[in-house]
Amino acid sequence: MTAPLTPRDNQPPEEPRHPEAAPAADHGGLGGPELARELREGALIALLVAVTGALLGLLWNWLAPHVPLVADTRNVYLKNTEGEESIGADGTFLLLAFAFGVLTTAVVFLFRRRGGIPLVVALVVGGLLGATLGWMTGMWLGPTPDVVAHAKQVGPGVVFDGPLRLQAKGALLAWPMGAMVTQLVLSALFGPRDPVPEMPYWLQGEHGGQGPQGQQAQQAPAAQETPQHEVPDRMREHHDRKPPAEG
Repeated sequence: MTAPLTPRDNQPPEEPRHPEAAPAADHGGLGGPELARELREGALIALLVAVTGALLGLLWNWLAPHVPLVADTRNVYLKNTEGEESIGADGTFLLLAFAFGVLTTAVVFLFRRRGGIPLVVALVVGGLLGATLGWMTGMWLGPTPDVVAHAKQVGPGVVFDGPLRLQAKGALLAWPMGAMVTQLVLSALFGPRDPVPEMPYWLQGEHGGQGPQGQQAQQAPAAQETPQHEVPDRMREHHDRKPPAEG
């Protein structure tokens, strides 16, 4: 037996290097140009999405039912105390905001199929700003919020429309929710697929044994001859027995 070889100067032996184990090249890190470009695109998308909220306010003022009011010489009353115009206005805004979230996200995905955190944040922020802008635009385009002055202007006993209001402020989240649902569905159906990772080199040897060489290695032990000491004694006696001499 020979002594194991000792590295020179008592230094540990160098480990084998593999191409897969090489460090990845630095592409700019978190502050690279790719991230800066995505942030710029996200800010532009959020701004464009928010601007479309003006169209939401216009449609809401046009399609939402208005609350009819009537006044006498002293007070202002609801013409129909059992009416559901207020609930109808909230429901109209909710449906329109959700539809705007779906449409704007579909248009963005059509021109930019890549995803990423900046794009998702841009859709959420832009949708929330657009819903807020639509809410304010609809109230501005609707009847004046000064009910007393409006009642004095039309006169007692004359029916007029009340101000357009959003009672359920949670409807403002309908736009971002519609955007998120649409982004997830479109990304799952038409988004780019991630590349299949290659098998690590330390696992290729285990799975590579299934080839012809691996099969020959498995069949090799079966082809070995049986040792002499494992032969039964009865067969050994017949084998050592000499044939009888002739005549």
